[in-house]
This record gives sequence, C-alpha cells and structure tokens, in this order.
Amino acid sequence: MSLLLAQDPTLADFGRDPWWLVLGKIVFAFAFGLLATLLGVWFERRVVGYMQVRPGPNQVGPLGLLQTLADGLKMAFKEDILPKAADKVVYFFAPTISVICAVTALSVVPFGPMVSIAGHHTPLQVTDVPVAVLLLLACSSMGVYGIVLGGWASGSTYPLLGGLRSSAQMISYEVAMGLSIVAVFMTAGTMSTSGIVAAQGDATRLTIFGTEIPAPGWYAILLLPSFVIFFIATVGETNRAPFDLPEAESELVAGFMTEYSSLKFALFMLSEYVAMVTMSAVTTTLFLGGWRAPWPITLWEGANSGWWPMLWFFGKVIVLVFVFVWLRGTLPRLRYDQFMRFGWKVLLPINLVWILVLSGLRSIEDFAPRDRLIWTSAGAGVLLLAMLFWPSRKPQPKPTTQEQVDSRPYGSFPLPPMDLQVPPSPRITRVVAEREPANIVAGSDSREV
Repeated sequence: MSLLLAQDPTLADFGRDPWWLVLGKIVFAFAFGLLATLLGVWFERRVVGYMQVRPGPNQVGPLGLLQTLADGLKMAFKEDILPKAADKVVYFFAPTISVICAVTALSVVPFGPMVSIAGHHTPLQVTDVPVAVLLLLACSSMGVYGIVLGGWASGSTYPLLGGLRSSAQMISYEVAMGLSIVAVFMTAGTMSTSGIVAAQGDATRLTIFGTEIPAPGWYAILLLPSFVIFFIATVGETNRAPFDLPEAESELVAGFMTEYSSLKFALFMLSEYVAMVTMSAVTTTLFLGGWRAPWPITLWEGANSGWWPMLWFFGKVIVLVFVFVWLRGTLPRLRYDQFMRFGWKVLLPINLVWILVLSGLRSIEDFAPRDRLIWTSAGAGVLLLAMLFWPSRKPQPKPTTQEQVDSRPYGSFPLPPMDLQVPPSPRITRVVAEREPANIVAGSDSREV
C-alpha cells in the first residue's frame, strides 16, 4: 500500500515541470481528444451497425478505420455557404467555442499516476487546482454557448429554436449534475481531481452474511444514486440521444447547425464527440476510480504504478463511450416536455433527498464510512431505479377491434363491416324508396328494381 500511495500525485507536485514537459502534456491531451473523436465516430458506426445487423463502414481502410478521415476531407472540400441574414463574426466563431471548451476540460483530468519522463518525476496530468471539478462544470456550461450562438447567428427559425432548446436543456440538467458532484465532495473531502482519484484508492471489505469480500472504493458503488443521476445528466449535457432535442431532425431539420456547412459543420460534429469523450473521462475520474485498475487486476502489485494505469483509464473511457452509443441505438428520442419534466420533477428531487440522507449519515458520530455507506447507497440505488422505471400509470386493457370501430366519431374514415358483408348501396336504397309508392300502385314488386 505504501508503494501505491507514493504514486498518487498531490497539488504540490504540479507547477514544477519544465516548459517543454508542460507543452508535451498539452499536446498529448489535445491529441487524445482529437484521436478519440476520430475513432469514436468510427466506433459508433460500427457498433450501431452491429446492433442493426448491418456491416457499417468497412470499405475505406482496414475495417473502415479511414472512413472518418475520408469524411473530414469530404467536408473540407464542400462549399462553405454563409446565409445573408447571419451575423458573420458570431457565425464564424460559434463552432470553435464548443470545441475549445470540450478540449479544455481534459487539462485537469488525470490520465495516470506519477511517472518518470526524461529524469523528471511528474504526474500524467496537465495541471490540477483545488477547485478542478468546478472548472469541469464551467467548461461543460460554456460549451453550450457555441450551440446557442450558432443557432442565433444563423438568422433562421429552426436553428434559433435549437439554440433555445439547448440553453433550457443545459440549465435543467446542469443543476442535477452539480448536485451529484456535491456527494463526491462530501465523501472525498476535496475538489481536486487527483485528490478524488486518490480517495477512491483505498479498497474496502464488504460484510455479507458474516463473510468479508473485497470491494473497490469507487464512488460509483459508494454513491450509486449520484453516479446514475450524473451519467443521465451527462447524456443530456452532451446532446446525445435520446436527449438530442437541440438537433432533432424530425422537428428542427438539423437544429442549431442547419445553416452550417463545410468545416464549420465539421467543427460542430467534432465538438459533440469531443464532449462525449471528455465527459466519459470525467465520469471515470469522479466515480470509477480514475486510472486505478479494477478488481481483480489490483491483486497484481504493479497494476497501479508506472504506465499501466493509462491502459485502465482508456479502457473505462471506451466502456462509457460504448454506453453512449448503446443508448443511441436503443432508445427513441423523448418529447421535449417529457425531457424537461424528467429533469425537474424526477432527477432534481431524488438528488436533493439523497444529499440530505448522505449528510445525515455523515453527521452520525459512530458512522462507519464504508460499510454503512455501501448498504445505504445500494438501497437508495434500488429505490432510484424503481422510481425511474416504475410505470407512471396503470396500464389500460387493450380495446377490441369492434370497440375501436364503435368509438370512432361520426364522419370519420369509413371502415368495412366486421362480418365482411358488403352493405347496400345508398344510391340504390334511395332509388328504391322513391319508386316504391309507384310500384305498389302498379302492383309490382320493388325488388325488381
């Protein structure tokens, strides 16, 4: 354990690196965001294609790996159209705002422990500050400005509606996300990302029916309700399906980016995938132990030292990106009123109650930090899942076909009779009714008509 603790960076370890090492870290973080985005687009197409029983991209390069590069070149050579009613300055800079904010958040994400690079003992992290998590929230909030300004500067109706939707969406789910992180602050005792990862390093032992079993100290287990709500809010913040309402094709054509083309459209697309990768890295840092190896890999002494932790970190990020893609290929898009109701009337009250419960537990003097917290979190997590998936109303019995026919209003679209017998023609019936008196006088049968 002393070896593992020696690998954990602290705030005092930052600000001592030479300029070339800091520049190298910045380039690495930017390259990670860009490369992860390129592979993320390919990964999403392949996974969704597998889910929909179709091949996906498989022609450009081995396994279609160069398809994303080909798409980027195609967008670069497309015509760049500028609407006449657009605000040219804001229209030009709006896509860059979203990309810059998404990449900036990677500067405080720890990729690994202390390592030795060219004789310098340095953490695998660009920088860290005592309020690093607040910086992550600020970057997440500022990224929405690019979408809002892009929709407003286009000078068109549907982009403006998409931008307004995005601002309302950010306000609604930023509150739930912030409250979820409050539980992490209370448990870890710090807002530093490296400190939060270090706080999750101590393994605990869970007692079940008198038997102790090892359990990781990840906050995804200790703070299960916060983890579930945070990830749902993350999907809403990144405008990913089923929460992609700012760019709903069925309602807004393409939303805030309708009037964009060429490289500006590519930047908006890039910002979405960079934000998805960045929020996956943030979720890994706050709730999944960061760069620490999962159990049972931790049984190996060198699992959390050297360069190996980068492998565990990237593996966790890939798993979370897969969940993002899984949601897109599985769930339909929500209605806007359902989406807002879910954020304000479900996630927010549950989060407030959970924070109160957690505060009450921490105020108890004989509080066992791990054992009781695990059981409380498990119970709260089960209750949360039950509330999320419990049917909101009693299912009504399905009406029969005859009841559906009888319930149709007068003058609706005509339906054939259920006994499949053709009804008498209204014209023939009217003619018979008109001729019947004359036929009676003549002594003839009306059926001869």
